[in-house]
Amino acid sequence: MKISTAKPAASRWKRANLLTSLMLVFPLFLVYQVGVLAIPQVYNGADLITSQLLHLLHGQLAYYLLANGVLLLAFVILFLVMRRRNEFHARMFVPVLLESAVYAVTMGSLIVFVMQNVLHVDPRLAVGPEAVGPFGKIILSFGAGVHEELVFRLMMIPGFAALGEKIFKLRRWVAIALAFLASAILFSAAHHIIGGEPWKLGVFTYRVLCGLIFAVIFQTRGFAVAVYTHALYDVFVLLVQS
Repeated sequence: MKISTAKPAASRWKRANLLTSLMLVFPLFLVYQVGVLAIPQVYNGADLITSQLLHLLHGQLAYYLLANGVLLLAFVILFLVMRRRNEFHARMFVPVLLESAVYAVTMGSLIVFVMQNVLHVDPRLAVGPEAVGPFGKIILSFGAGVHEELVFRLMMIPGFAALGEKIFKLRRWVAIALAFLASAILFSAAHHIIGGEPWKLGVFTYRVLCGLIFAVIFQTRGFAVAVYTHALYDVFVLLVQS
């Protein structure tokens, strides 16, 4: 009798662990790492890796590419090891992409509805840089998805939540809710402080709500889904709506 190895639907809906998420996100990271060399204008302000890596390697592009090649080799080895242990399969990319795409194409409409009908704030946004072509906008979106989620969700939310619980003795759900809000406000503010965009209430509020949605996705669905949702949302805004 043949024993089925298919996982039940409930297990596919489980929040991916961090290692699995990092494996799923690595292709976006690598494309951005190489693409930013060809189009420096798409460098992301939240990127704490690329500039430091170039500085460490004294700006030698050959060494930089070699370092990224080593990372790619490490990814392939880890992929093969995890696949052999039945812990990771390439087909895992498909449900993550599909789920993230659904969030990406619907969140904008939800935010506009809330701003217009609940907050009564003008939701108009300035749409991305026109100085780069379609490929540059894709690289820009990938960089935003990876590095902004790394800083504002993966680093800040657990950090702020732990601070609220251990230092201020807040209940866990209160600490997480405040971590969501703080990370979302800082996420939005960074686009003005670091990105140099003019301060406008509608733009700031829109991104705060984006940050809250990304925070909920990160907390409930994992880092990979948050990254792909962010990246696909930016691709949709920059390529389809621009």
